[in-house]
Amino acid sequence: MRSKIKMFAQKKVTLPPNRHKIVILDEADSMTGAAQQAMRRTMELFSSTTRFAFACNNSTRIIEPIQSRCAILRYTRLSDQQVLQRLVHVCDAEGIPREDSGLEALLFTAEGDMRNALNNLQSTYAGFGMVSESTVFKVCDQPHPLTVREIVRCASDGDVDGSVRNLMSLLNEGYAAIDIIGTIFRVARTFDMPEGKQLEFIKHIGYTHMRIAEGCGSNLQLQGLVARLCTVSHKLAAAAST
Repeated sequence: MRSKIKMFAQKKVTLPPNRHKIVILDEADSMTGAAQQAMRRTMELFSSTTRFAFACNNSTRIIEPIQSRCAILRYTRLSDQQVLQRLVHVCDAEGIPREDSGLEALLFTAEGDMRNALNNLQSTYAGFGMVSESTVFKVCDQPHPLTVREIVRCASDGDVDGSVRNLMSLLNEGYAAIDIIGTIFRVARTFDMPEGKQLEFIKHIGYTHMRIAEGCGSNLQLQGLVARLCTVSHKLAAAAST
């Protein structure tokens, strides 16, 4: 920070009008506080000739003096259509055999992250030579969304036995509670159900996710969640019938 970057910033060069030297720092949120304070001073002294760009995942780890000197640009997750377009382009360019269900599985596991999508695509092709739904979930090792969808569907219908049966099938396959609850949330937020019920489902899933993230990841937490979701379904059905 005090050698290479500072020396580059203070180096005098002849540039065309409205042109500046550029310093790009990736993963800037991993910088120490002392390094950021040194960068702050460098930015103040050489802002007329040098522009600074910080790329980070968590902007709260960047000190306030630097944030106040920057124009903050926040990028949201890519849409499924944008990720799909790039995946199809890569598959065509590399001659990768694929199925539509395989691409849908890649979209589900990527969650709008292009890097995850491309890494999963590469790993699936390297491991199996074919991108299909089954091979993608084998490589990504995530609970199968169809099984999770059955859990949510049974809970939405108030069928606690069917919901627990599908849940236990995932637990018996060795999936961790944190992976299962994450997939349940992603499925529940897109499941076709009344908005009021969906919000109640997401609320209970969020509470359970919080408990599991805090370390209480027993099977009982997931089974209790299923029971609460079925209770919500029964209460809403009773309220609708009266």
